[in-house]
Amino acid sequence: MDSSQEIKELKELVLHYENVIHNMSAPIIPSIVPETILVPIAGFIFRDRFETIRTKVLQYAAEHRDTQCVVFDFTGVRIEDVEKFDYNELASELSQLNSAIKLMGIRPIYVGFNPRFVREIVHAGIQVELEVFNTFRAALKKLLAESEKSLYSI
Repeated sequence: MDSSQEIKELKELVLHYENVIHNMSAPIIPSIVPETILVPIAGFIFRDRFETIRTKVLQYAAEHRDTQCVVFDFTGVRIEDVEKFDYNELASELSQLNSAIKLMGIRPIYVGFNPRFVREIVHAGIQVELEVFNTFRAALKKLLAESEKSLYSI
């Protein structure tokens, strides 16, 4: 195999893996709570990733008009995954995500923020109005209580 063919195949492989990573960067999982979806977020966070998350959730909401609530779970994000992120920019991205979801008539809920992550945002004096719970379980309990359902009645 000549080097130009090998380079072409490697470029195609890189494109394939970029597509795989893009698709995995914001999985959307229907929740046990009706009309609620879960978006688990793990790993490195950056501006383009927030754009991907926003786009995928908005597309999902457009296709599934019964979606009432989206729970973004940041439990899988370690402090190392946001260390190089400007916290003002991070707060801005969260605010944009929150606004976009609300404009679709969907309730955004956030869970699992790392304590250091929260401390850095607070120390930076950044104001972000989000509905936040410590854990996914706590958010689901609240949603179930509001809908007067239990896991056993679903």
